[in-house]
Amino acid sequence: MPQTPIPRARRELPILALGFRPFFLVAGLSAVLTLLVWLAMLHGNLAMDGYYAGTTWHAHELLFGYGLAVIAGFLLTAVRNWTGLATATGAELGALTLLWTLGRVAPLLPLPAVLVAILDLSFPALLALSLFKPLWQGPNPANRAFLALLGGMCLAALLVHLQALGLTTRTALAGDRLMLGLTLLTLLVVAGRVMPFFTRTAIPDAAPRSNPWVERLTFGLALLWVGADSSTQLGLPVAVPAAVLALSLALVQGLRLAGWHDRRVWGIPLLAVLYSGYLWLILGLTLNGLAHLGLLQPFPALHALTIGAIGVFTLGMMTRVTLGHTGRAMVASRPTVIAFAALNLAALVRVFGPLAWPSAYSHWLIGSGFLWVLAFGVFLWVYAPLLVSRRVDGRPG
Repeated sequence: MPQTPIPRARRELPILALGFRPFFLVAGLSAVLTLLVWLAMLHGNLAMDGYYAGTTWHAHELLFGYGLAVIAGFLLTAVRNWTGLATATGAELGALTLLWTLGRVAPLLPLPAVLVAILDLSFPALLALSLFKPLWQGPNPANRAFLALLGGMCLAALLVHLQALGLTTRTALAGDRLMLGLTLLTLLVVAGRVMPFFTRTAIPDAAPRSNPWVERLTFGLALLWVGADSSTQLGLPVAVPAAVLALSLALVQGLRLAGWHDRRVWGIPLLAVLYSGYLWLILGLTLNGLAHLGLLQPFPALHALTIGAIGVFTLGMMTRVTLGHTGRAMVASRPTVIAFAALNLAALVRVFGPLAWPSAYSHWLIGSGFLWVLAFGVFLWVYAPLLVSRRVDGRPG
């Protein structure tokens, strides 16, 4: 579907021409800076007693900072293509980016706690408002599901802030787990749309298939798992149902991925990174099920789902969207391949290192952290110049 033309006045600032540009840039910066701050906190170089407790801040910034920035950039770009209707650009896009940034900085400043909460809660709400018209009026009613997902993310953030404000005692972890589940649910929706298409486009004689009953099971099980998994953090006795749902969802995702798979994708880095991210999702769900049954600690599952599934898949999507929407060839450069490899290795080290050698836990954590920083540092080095400059083919966006 053709893109809506962007007024000439707005072309003066390429960074505000389309949503992926500022939000992928701040996502990359957030990925690097927040991980370095987290490592400094762990080693006692920075205090961990701000608005959020240390571990809560780390989780919040990965999910509501980095993850939500990637989702915002993707939706503000893709919804325009899906619907043919305009999404935020120019001053409106700049205001949304500024609001996201204020939500990241505010907890570190001596501001009233209520103001910190309002700034952070406002971003997903106003993002949903900015997307409401194109999603609601677009030709495909299924796209309205993204409004429900963003609404759920507002609820997840509220649960975190209620505890930070001292109004509840155990909702922050539930909010973080709800946000994790909703981010993965968004990943499932996006993967179902793009992975078969990208596979077919890159490998013309490939025949990826999406089985209707597998698709229905995917989203039915995913919704139930998100609810059960986050409810366990409230102390509700749903660990066994959550385990069954996680393991069932992992199995169904294996079938889903098998339907799309062509062995030749592993020779195409821009496709291989998405498939590897999806494999991390399957592994993470499996580990999550085992953790709910008490057979494993929860942290291997958590990091397989965050560093592996979310990190690897979103890094792959950001590189692909940036190349495509700046008019470049859809080919991963050598530094890009290094970034993909480093992030997969970061997940491997963080998930399996402590299981194999628990006494070296801190070393695994530091090694994984610096591999994460390397991956996103390379992303910024290669793609930041593309994000702030005009398309090479002269087209708007």
